[in-house]
Parts: sequence; structure tokens; C-alpha cells
Amino acid sequence: MLAKVFQAHRGVGCTFFASKLAPTGLLRTCLYLALIIMNTPTKNRLANPGWFLVSPSVALLLLWMIVPLGMTLYFSLIRYNLLYPGENQFVGLENFSYFITDSGFLPGATNTLLLVGSVLLISVVFGVLISALLEASEFLGRGIVRVMLISPFFIMPTVGALIWKNLIFHPVSGILAAVWKFFGAEPVDWLAHYPLLSIIIIVSWQWLPFAILILMTAMQSLDQEQKEAARLDGAGPVAIFWHLTLPHLARPIAVVVMIETIFLLSVFAEIFTTTNGGPGYASTNLAYLIYNQALVQFDVGMASAGGLIAVVIANIAAIILVRMIGKNLTDKP
Repeated sequence: MLAKVFQAHRGVGCTFFASKLAPTGLLRTCLYLALIIMNTPTKNRLANPGWFLVSPSVALLLLWMIVPLGMTLYFSLIRYNLLYPGENQFVGLENFSYFITDSGFLPGATNTLLLVGSVLLISVVFGVLISALLEASEFLGRGIVRVMLISPFFIMPTVGALIWKNLIFHPVSGILAAVWKFFGAEPVDWLAHYPLLSIIIIVSWQWLPFAILILMTAMQSLDQEQKEAARLDGAGPVAIFWHLTLPHLARPIAVVVMIETIFLLSVFAEIFTTTNGGPGYASTNLAYLIYNQALVQFDVGMASAGGLIAVVIANIAAIILVRMIGKNLTDKP
């Protein structure tokens, strides 16, 4: 029924698009409603009964989001500790003050920025270089190499972290320990001596394939005639890469940065599986600090305040990225 309503509003192609992007009934219904509203003139929106049909689903979706957010806001304004369930007095902004002045907040915020920035830099730089190399050269088994490069992205974060912890970083039986012993050096306990660097390497290994996938797909739309014309004019590989390939990848790089930033702000499984935020706060980010407050110290009120602070930070980052990338996507090449 909704598909027919939307098709009546010039949406055959968009209906297919919505059905592919939203496999679940609730999300598909909401996407249909959004597309109908966007493609319907303002005068006909109230007269069109289509939006009445999907309004229950939209209301349920809003309820699904607003109720947890409201409960988080409520718990952040009271003193709620699981060890003292009867003490729920109102404390106002006291939880926010305690969380910001907590000894782990500044290290957690700093580690979050370092983690996000380092992984983005590694993903973009190596993603661009690997994509350019794969596109520039023909060799036997290139398809297999592409699949191997993308495959780490489909491994669960916990499994990937355990692979690095027990098979690569382990100071006794790890691969790096064997390499160090082969050259006569003392093996390094990476997770103990370089915890944040180890987390950055693990997360970069997981997210670099995503950048390669996006950039490698964008490379296929590069006009080969421009490259041939540049070669005829005497341009070398470096000049072609700098003046043709890199400008062509500007928009895909912006998309990679936006998507990865949103997900990297909430990295948790890799830290929990490998270092538990230690030693001290050396590898603690905001997500792990909130977990530590809620389930280790049982202070749900302070953890809720920290969650709201993290939501504000994530929304500020998202607004900046959306404005920056939206401008990039709408600018004429």
C-alpha cells in the first residue's frame, strides 16, 4: 500500500532505494514517509492521507529513541548508585560536575581524540595509497588481494582484538615476540608498555579495509581519458596522482572521515578485550570510562551524566562533519 502511495508521488526508483536501505518493516515505513514528504508539494501534504498510515510507526520510532534518552537524563540528575538503591535524591548537575572533574576524564578525552585522529590518518593515507596502487597496476590475483584487504572489516571487534592480543602482541608466544627473538632482541609486551598505540593499531587494522573499499570503488569512476591525456602531455605517475587522482578522491575521503569518526568515538570492545583501559588510564577513552563508572563503580548517575556529555560531543562532531562534508558534496567539481 505504501509503495503504491509513494509511486503515485513519482517514487518508483526511490521506492526501490528505500526498500534496499531499510530491510526492516519499521525503518522502511519511516523512510517511505520521509520520501513522500520530501516529494510532495506543501499544499498537498495535509490533503494526502498517506502520512496518517505511517504515523504510528513514526511515533513508535520516536518513543524508541526518546524513552532511553529521557531515562538517561533522569538518572543523571539524581544520586543513583546500585549499591544504595534506596537513595535517589535529586542532585541537579552534581553528577556532571563529578564526571568532568574525575581523574579519568581528561585522560579519557585525550585518548579519545588521539585514537580517532590517528585511526583516521592511517585509514585515509594508506587507503588512498593502496587503492591507487591496486588501480594503477594489473597483476595476477588482484581480485584475491582485494578480498584479502577488505576481509578484516567483516571480523567482529572482539575476535579481532583477541587475535592481536594472543597471536601477535603476546610477549611469549606472539608473532612479534618470535621476530624479536629471531634478531636477538628482547620481546616487547606491547599491551603493557604501549597500550594506546596497540589499540590504535588494532582499530586501524579493522577500519582501514572500509576506507579501501570506499576509495577503491571511487577509483573505478576516474576518467581514464584524462589520465591518458596527462601521460601524452608528459605527466609522470606522481603528477597524475597529485593533480588527477587525489582531487577525484576528495569527496569519498570526506565520506570516510565522517562515517569513521562517528563509529570511532564509541570504540569499546577492543579496549575491554585487551587492556581494560590500563595501565591506569593509559588506554581509557570516554566510552570505557562511562562503562567503568556504571558497571565497576556502580554509579549509574555519574555514568548517565558521562553518557550525555559523550552524546553532546558526538553531536558537535557530527554537525561539524555534516556541514563540512555537505558543502564538499554540493560544490561543483
